[in-house]
Amino acid sequence: MAGGDGNGTARPEGRARRVTRATVRGARRALGLAADAIVDNAPRIPVRDLATLRGQFPGLGPEELADKLVAGAVKGTSGVGAGVGAASMLPVPPAMPAELAGEVLGVAMIEIKLLAELHEVYGLRAPGSKAQRAYAYVSVWASDGGHTANRAKGVHTLLGSELAKQLRQQVLKRLIRNLPVLVPFLVGAAAGAYMNRRDTRRLAARVRADLRPRQIPWDSSAIPAQSAGRTESSALTSRWGDRVDR
Repeated sequence: MAGGDGNGTARPEGRARRVTRATVRGARRALGLAADAIVDNAPRIPVRDLATLRGQFPGLGPEELADKLVAGAVKGTSGVGAGVGAASMLPVPPAMPAELAGEVLGVAMIEIKLLAELHEVYGLRAPGSKAQRAYAYVSVWASDGGHTANRAKGVHTLLGSELAKQLRQQVLKRLIRNLPVLVPFLVGAAAGAYMNRRDTRRLAARVRADLRPRQIPWDSSAIPAQSAGRTESSALTSRWGDRVDR
């Protein structure tokens, strides 16, 4: 009989399908919370300006510095991916979506920080206040690198509540779009780490390809001045910043 072995016992494949469906439903709900958290926390991500980056990595040119930032971010998101993979092995499947949402937030914070600092390296900091710049970088991340912050549409014209709503929708679409690809690979730490390494490198490559032709030389007077408030958000720095500082 379908769904059993004739003794009333469910077949393993039937149980696996039910668990997968329940996991996807739970993950969708959790990703909604993650989208809110990404938008809420973006303005508090500690972004180093060009002067700070050059001081921390003396002697490097723009491309070498960008390579360093990408390598550090890849290392960070690989660690997060390993956590997602390990979560898939939890004995209680319903616990996995909540863990997944937390790890998705961690990846987003690392990658958004990377995008912001790549814009600094190429002399193309997003315009506006610190919060406006943060939301512009969230828009870049949500587009999967489809545009850079200077080309983000609507970020500087919408009111706060309207902007947050639009960004949340963009972020949620990105997360849900990636969900069918992600779920089958939640089979172990190695798979999660591999996926995040690949995706972070691909995102960085797209953004760098867009920024590079428009790069402003470091000795140009058009380079943005040192930003204020770099010491804010020590809590976020301790959780996510250290992963991309090396």
